[in-house]
Amino acid sequence: MIEKQLFGKTGHLSSRVIFGAAALGAMSQDRAESTFEVLDKFGINHIDVAASYGDAELRLGPILESRRSDFFLATKTGLRTKNEAKDQLKRSLERMQVDNVDLIQLHNLTRQNEWDVAMGSDGALEGLIEAKEEGLVKNIGVTGHGTFAASMHLQSLQTYDFDSVLLPHNFSMMSQEQYKSDFEDLYSLARSKEVAIQTIKSIALRRWTEEDEEKRYSWYRPITDKHPLKRAVDYTLSVDGLFLNSSSDATLLEVLLSAAAEPVLEPSNEQMQDDFRELQMEPLFVRGVSDDV
Repeated sequence: MIEKQLFGKTGHLSSRVIFGAAALGAMSQDRAESTFEVLDKFGINHIDVAASYGDAELRLGPILESRRSDFFLATKTGLRTKNEAKDQLKRSLERMQVDNVDLIQLHNLTRQNEWDVAMGSDGALEGLIEAKEEGLVKNIGVTGHGTFAASMHLQSLQTYDFDSVLLPHNFSMMSQEQYKSDFEDLYSLARSKEVAIQTIKSIALRRWTEEDEEKRYSWYRPITDKHPLKRAVDYTLSVDGLFLNSSSDATLLEVLLSAAAEPVLEPSNEQMQDDFRELQMEPLFVRGVSDDV
């Protein structure tokens, strides 16, 4: 079983690995059901989905119909105005066949112009606060990809009392001085405010290239070698308070969960550098080159 920790100030004891339900986006219902058998095996009790993840919310509906109380349920809206965001949330509730979610998140809020709209008058945040007052959501968070995720989340936390943040965390990203500094500043502020910190891209190897012949189940190429994957998982889970959101590549789900269920051993910097070199890893995001997806 995978360790559980308080998910920030929500009061929920969440499994430290959160199921990234983007993996359900193109699945049949039967395969979605079998995926939850794997989650149950490892005690996963927290689901993270989004309105934009294909049919993922629809796949969750029949499962949650009889198991809603078993999971902390989070979704996201990428719309930036009050009415659009609130309407999308309501559609998500209908698709998942639930009355409310435990967490609604502003999806990938990393561009300043979009932030200004979402956080301003008649912006998405106002719509989500209104939805919270109506009992449709219990908590509100913010997510982001790319090199500016940490710095923009800092700006968000300084503006509103969010309950969670979500952003990339892996050796490649943390080897970039500016991102590392921004992440550490965010980590310090979030921990002081009891804001839950979710991480993504923990097992990212690099972006796909035209020469790669493997089947693609996520937009980036993941680490598949057993021992480097275990070290990548431990790299994140060895940081107190970080939650690890699983990859959209469902073929690696049980491997990742098995790694996380074993004792967490913080890898040395030398081990991570060796993996980086031997696997020819590359950061997914580089400031000024590839700032976002």
